[in-house]
Amino acid sequence: MGKQSDIILGVYERPSAKQWFGLSFQHLFAMFGSTVLVPILVGINPAIALLSSGLGTLAHMSVTRFKVPAYMGSSFAYIGAMQLLMKQGGMPAIAQGAITGGLVYLFVAVIVHFAGKDWINKVLPPVVVGPIVMVIGLSLASTAVGDSMYVNFGQATQKYSLIYLAIAFITVLSIIIYNIYGKGFIAVIPILLGIITGYVSALILGAATHETIVNLSGLGAAPWLSASAVTFPMFSEPLKFYPTAILTMAPIAFVTMTEHFGHIMVLNSLTHKDYFKTPGLDKTLSGDGLAQILAGFLGAPPVTSYGENIGVMAISKIHSIYVIAGAAVLAVVVSFIGKVTALLQSIPTPVIGGASIALFGVIAASGLKILVENHVDFDNKKNLLISSVILVVGIGGMVLNITQNFQISSVALATIIGIVLALVLPDDIKSN
Repeated sequence: MGKQSDIILGVYERPSAKQWFGLSFQHLFAMFGSTVLVPILVGINPAIALLSSGLGTLAHMSVTRFKVPAYMGSSFAYIGAMQLLMKQGGMPAIAQGAITGGLVYLFVAVIVHFAGKDWINKVLPPVVVGPIVMVIGLSLASTAVGDSMYVNFGQATQKYSLIYLAIAFITVLSIIIYNIYGKGFIAVIPILLGIITGYVSALILGAATHETIVNLSGLGAAPWLSASAVTFPMFSEPLKFYPTAILTMAPIAFVTMTEHFGHIMVLNSLTHKDYFKTPGLDKTLSGDGLAQILAGFLGAPPVTSYGENIGVMAISKIHSIYVIAGAAVLAVVVSFIGKVTALLQSIPTPVIGGASIALFGVIAASGLKILVENHVDFDNKKNLLISSVILVVGIGGMVLNITQNFQISSVALATIIGIVLALVLPDDIKSN
């Protein structure tokens, strides 16, 4: 697969005891900001996302026979769906949706095992995947902007705040600066550093204006050790079926699979191995699926492989599976430190809003990148119409209410429509 002279520590090489903790902590730090931001945006205890990321990574490693150095973290693709489900069914609904998404991965893994993977490009061509990824980012734009401008956003008492807007801009500009001008490891964790900068600015501006922007009351009262995040929502009440959750989150799993394929290809190039052959795409998909199912039972957001951690490997030239496993164990340990959870929950909404502007925008731009890299021809009417319908349905917020308690979200509906159009419309229809 290529020369390996650029690798300091290979996939199956174990670091020294002195190096191991530092290298693993670096990976924990890289995924930390994004992984805890997802549950904060949805209204879930961020500690459970850390626990899920650690256990999910270990589960993925087990399925792939400890051959793939992939770290699992909270997926941004499901944020809109989870925010909707939180209002309609709460954590039990989100849990069912996450588990269903994991089952979709396992179903596709079985098909790949017996039929290969060529059919995937037919069902999910770039002209469908690109616009759907754009919809996932842009459909959340109003939430990011609202958190950046309003005190008590979404409530009857919301009011416009220039202070909030200033904090949001400081946060997003910090992320941009760290990302563009940061060197080495700083360039890998711009989101986390941007949130820290925004948090400090909120403390300073709050003190200067005598406003309580950062509420630290919970930090002092929080215990050092706590297992309160582990709730198992599927079993916390009499079992109720949420078909809306299933139809809302299951289609998104098909979209996140394309991200999975991309990450595996990057890892192939980085480590000079071919994970599509060994352990096989069916195994890597099964690992993702099992990690998502585990997240659902724990009450955490669905997980996916993380580009941030791939970036750490690219910069450090250290690809050791032992280092990734160490980071997973550290994430599990940190999830039970109550002070850390309380600190995360004290992050004010304008900081979250500023970080969300950058993150959701990057998601949308990633969709555009898919179209550009795959040279999608918009002189072809089929491509033009598919992307147009997906964008308007998804960003416009069109939903399908089958019954009062049975709704297909805009992202899921746009995905379904895009797949159907790609399959039924004839190819090579040129514009006049």
